[in-house]
Amino acid sequence: MNPPSQEIEELSRKKGCCRHWTQTMLLGLLTAALWAGLLTLILLWHRDNTQNLKQLEERAARNVSQVSKYFERYQGDQMAQKSQATEISQSLEELRAEQQRMKYDSEMYWNLNRLQADLSSFKSQELNERHAASDSLGRLQEEVRKLLMELQVSRGFVCNMCPENWVSFQQKCYYFGKGTKQWVHARYACEDMEGQLVSIHSHEEQDFLIKHASRTGSWIGLRNLDLKGEFIWMDGTPVDYSNWAPEEPTNRNQGEDCVMMRGSGDWNDIYCDRKLGTWVCDRLATCTLPAREGSAESPGPDSEPDQNGRLPTPSAPLHP
Repeated sequence: MNPPSQEIEELSRKKGCCRHWTQTMLLGLLTAALWAGLLTLILLWHRDNTQNLKQLEERAARNVSQVSKYFERYQGDQMAQKSQATEISQSLEELRAEQQRMKYDSEMYWNLNRLQADLSSFKSQELNERHAASDSLGRLQEEVRKLLMELQVSRGFVCNMCPENWVSFQQKCYYFGKGTKQWVHARYACEDMEGQLVSIHSHEEQDFLIKHASRTGSWIGLRNLDLKGEFIWMDGTPVDYSNWAPEEPTNRNQGEDCVMMRGSGDWNDIYCDRKLGTWVCDRLATCTLPAREGSAESPGPDSEPDQNGRLPTPSAPLHP
């Protein structure tokens, strides 16, 4: 029999071998697990890299396709630009040739422009003089008619006959027109009826117009035609009466050169191109000699006076 100490030593040796073998097995298993994990990671990394490479290849293919399209478009634009450059170059050459031709004709061209400017200036001056002469003639004719009326009144004529739709007041006839017009068109409308835009010379005449004129405002014949800001009546009569609204005329913005009469009767300067719905014309009334008792009928209102201011009548003498 072995002694107890040897048995113990033998048992200890066997236990040590078992422990070493167990540790070796565990180490092997752990190593295998580590390699398996590492291999798994490598495979996953390889798969991800493969997918990324595939995506990069697809993106690169798309980019190459877009770059190719851009390049083709660029080549087309470049060809178009070359064509445009050629056309511009040709146009430039033509312009240079034209400029060279014009250079020889520049003096003649300048002289022609100067002649055209002189002609335009002459036409404008002639037109202004013609208008001024026409206005002067109209005012002179109006003065003659007024003097003739005064002469007829002094000889016993009654001057209160007016055309149809005109209103008589103090030896004048008034027409209250309706229709949207600018100042100059209202003036033409009055002239077409052998009258003119009304001129106002007394408080009584102003009151008469207030009673008959539109409440929305009407054009009258007062206008600023010079650079001094002085208003004048278009029939040439002096401005011996005025009825301006408070703080008028203003002409704040330069160009308020025409005058309207408000519904209240006050005057206000406004722009001539403004459109008003009514205007007022006036003209001298027609004079007739009243019929005397036992004499023939007096001449009609349409009879024209002669150069001496007398109306024709078959039996009534012009002098008492």
